[in-house]
Amino acid sequence: MKQILACLLIGTLSQSVWALEAADQQRLGDIQQNWAHIQYELPEGQRAEAFEKLATQAAAFKQERQSLAEAWIWSGIVNSSWAGAKGGLGALGKVKEAKGDLEKALALDAKALQGSAYTSLGALYDRVPGWPLGFGDSDKAEQLLKQALQLNPNGIDSLYFWGDHLYRQKRYSEARAALQKALQAAPRPGRETADAGRRKEIDALLVDVNKQLN
Repeated sequence: MKQILACLLIGTLSQSVWALEAADQQRLGDIQQNWAHIQYELPEGQRAEAFEKLATQAAAFKQERQSLAEAWIWSGIVNSSWAGAKGGLGALGKVKEAKGDLEKALALDAKALQGSAYTSLGALYDRVPGWPLGFGDSDKAEQLLKQALQLNPNGIDSLYFWGDHLYRQKRYSEARAALQKALQAAPRPGRETADAGRRKEIDALLVDVNKQLN
């Protein structure tokens, strides 16, 4: 479970984030920056405790701004991250909570953060075990990830998770094309740590894809 969930987490900033109130934008940015630091800069053994603390911060944001899809998205992302760092069957409860957060975000505003709720939820369906342990479903994952790509066809995260899905489906040539396109994604101002971490994940997955094609 730990390995399955370790990479579920995304750090997408919407081009429409400027439309948020200044205080909300600041809180969102703080959560995103803290997430990237924990996910990509902390030693693995320290991540679970750090994500637990960040989950409290994200939950407060969600409860205080219940009409804001971005708050629900990041509560879902942080809960997914916490589950991935924690590992084991006990993490399934946090994964289900993350699923609920992301579904709520979609109900509020499916286009928020360039469709990040679709991307995150699709990744969960792709990686979580299926019935009876979990809700994993590769067909549902594909549907959600395609919806994410419609909203953000050139995003590093939407393309990475699509490429990973294609790899899991043994569609290796398509996976390589998606991942190579992901590496060409424009940098996200203020998201340098997240971008660098994601690019390393893309490079590592490309190695596995190319092994299957050679």
